[in-house]
Amino acid sequence: MRAKPPALGYLRKDVSGVSQDWDEAQMRSLAKRLGYELCKTVTFGAGTDAPVDRLVDVVRTFGVDAVIAPGLHHFGNAVPGELVEVCDLITVTPQQTYSRSALSRIWA
Repeated sequence: MRAKPPALGYLRKDVSGVSQDWDEAQMRSLAKRLGYELCKTVTFGAGTDAPVDRLVDVVRTFGVDAVIAPGLHHFGNAVPGELVEVCDLITVTPQQTYSRSALSRIWA
């Protein structure tokens, strides 16, 4: 059993641009403050086909509880329902948690 729940970082390189290192540091910091173990950061670019589907595959492979992203702008300014079906989504700015359990009750 893990001491802390596992999480993944996620960002789009084309969205972060020159701020990528800053975004990654902010995700690590938030993960630590919230008590998560940040296992890995997944980065995709503009040319990545079906990035949310690919991210969901990584979430399932690693069995994480949450994905931490700089903000919803890394998802086209929308909460990706297919991701929140399998884990929580936490954004750095604004700091917000989109809980899989809460959204599953809303979407039911």
